[in-house]
Amino acid sequence: MQFFIGIVPPHDYKQKIIEFQKKWVNNNMWKIVEPHITVKAQGGLGTDLAWLDSIKQVCASFPKFPVSLGQPETFDVAVAYLSVHSDQLRDFHEKLVSAVSPPPEIMKRYMEMDRFIPHLTLGQTHWGLNSEEIVDMKVSALMELAPFPTFTVDFVRVYRQIEKDNYTAYEDIELA
Repeated sequence: MQFFIGIVPPHDYKQKIIEFQKKWVNNNMWKIVEPHITVKAQGGLGTDLAWLDSIKQVCASFPKFPVSLGQPETFDVAVAYLSVHSDQLRDFHEKLVSAVSPPPEIMKRYMEMDRFIPHLTLGQTHWGLNSEEIVDMKVSALMELAPFPTFTVDFVRVYRQIEKDNYTAYEDIELA
């Protein structure tokens, strides 16, 4: 069982993203996990839950902050996503990673710290789409998901893997 930590967009916009994702018949992303911005990937978040208290301490001392979703982009032609902008998000990410202290090779594997690129995944080839659909999704997202919201992050959601390729909400943790 794996865990990760994410920021959930406002409910109405989250639903808009899910409906957008469903337009691609081969896109299984919406079945795997709700739309979110990953702020701490799976590395170091084991089933013993020893890390959870450290995460809660970071959240209890980190003030609420604004996040803006933005222009659709791609990682190569494998992932379509919405860009994410926030002056505080990188600092928050680094504090969460430091609190758990995964080994450097795990941080590298999960694109953490210096390799962290905040984003909200819309679809990817790993979960059903082909590269042409990724490009089409990026173009369509600009038309269908704009205007892109700015919202206040006042909690993070811990997600738990309940089966292969299926994550569900485990616990919400409030920020200071």
